[in-house]
Amino acid sequence: MTISIATVYVVVDDPDAAVTFYRDTLGFAVRNEVKQGDFRWITLSPDSQPEIQLVLTQPHAGRSQADGDAVAALLAKGELGAVNFRAEDLDAVFEKITAAPGVEILQEPASQPWGVRDAAFRDPAGNTVRIQQA
Repeated sequence: MTISIATVYVVVDDPDAAVTFYRDTLGFAVRNEVKQGDFRWITLSPDSQPEIQLVLTQPHAGRSQADGDAVAALLAKGELGAVNFRAEDLDAVFEKITAAPGVEILQEPASQPWGVRDAAFRDPAGNTVRIQQA
């Protein structure tokens, strides 16, 4: 039996800022965009792994008002978990990240005791993102 990751959802409060970051800074390609009322789901993926989808979604998309409010509050506090990526050249990616608007650096590239070299930051929506050296 083979199981692999197909889709990862990332909640964002400003879809346009998120697309700009994940597309222009990290190099993901926009594969699809679905609009429903005031909300959008935007699917991106890296060219090297088009079968893995990163879906940007908004706090209230597909949720009740109360649940959307709760998700929005967690997003505002940076408490929705993390997304981890791997890059061939961590330093080059980190340089692009430091120049991107709305990004908060949490950790510059560093070797970790568990054997990886990585960096951490918050995307424009406040989600924690870690990128490790491949």
